[in-house]
Amino acid sequence: MTFRGDANFDTSAVSQGGGGIGGGTLAVGGGGLITVILVIVSMVFGVDLTGLAPGEPIQPQSQSQSQGEEVTGCTGEEANDPANVVCRMEGGADSMSSFWTQTMQANDLQYADPSVQLFDRQVQTGCGSATSAVGPFYCPPDQRIYIDTTFFQQMREQLGAQGGNLAELYVLAHEWGHHIQHVTGQLDRVQQGDTGPQSSAVRSELQADCYAGAWIAGASGARDDGAAPVIESVSEQQLLQALDAARTIGDDRLQQQSGGGVNPEGWTHGSSEQRQSWLMTGYEQGVGGCDTWNAPQV
Repeated sequence: MTFRGDANFDTSAVSQGGGGIGGGTLAVGGGGLITVILVIVSMVFGVDLTGLAPGEPIQPQSQSQSQGEEVTGCTGEEANDPANVVCRMEGGADSMSSFWTQTMQANDLQYADPSVQLFDRQVQTGCGSATSAVGPFYCPPDQRIYIDTTFFQQMREQLGAQGGNLAELYVLAHEWGHHIQHVTGQLDRVQQGDTGPQSSAVRSELQADCYAGAWIAGASGARDDGAAPVIESVSEQQLLQALDAARTIGDDRLQQQSGGGVNPEGWTHGSSEQRQSWLMTGYEQGVGGCDTWNAPQV
């Protein structure tokens, strides 16, 4: 995925720091881990591999949250730099804001963007305190996406993902998809403790993957206001990197990596095959193809 080099991102959605152990700065290294998504309403779903990393898991009772410093001034050229994760997240947020605002308006639905907070090792949220060990997650009470940016390094070095700019933005787009589910009431369909390949938890996660695919396909489209999109193109190689990221974080593969056997009844996010399939469904069919709730099989 290539950003227009002269793009200046028009978003105030992204902040960084705010209560991390390291004083709120973003670190190159870190002890994070390896789950893709943590959705917290009255339940917590995720692949708990916290034994592989230091820190305590999220505590959902707390209602305090950290406020980071707003990210401003990034350009498309900076976002294209593989080392500049912060600007890439800002550019992705700008594009996703445009895509979802247009999509929701076209369906006569009320909509406001989530905020995105990039943190280092530990953060306070509306869902409680969290460490890098929980991976990227969306918190419905404060409608905010939280990402420790060292997660992308861990995806490559610990999980064997190819990486790449679109692979990283797929993670953000997946979390943004959970926000869409929240504002449309679809997260309410997730039943606490429901696991397995056809469970409500998996259907929720696969819908978020599908929404990410829909954004990828529409990211380079023209805006309603006539302005040029901040993203110029998505190459086949970049799409394959996003699909590789989806494969890397499938429940079956994570179970294998944790040293145990594959147990489909414990799945909360879907297998590698399911995640790749629904990402491509969104890419090929758009948002209208993402009704995982009524699909006979996902």
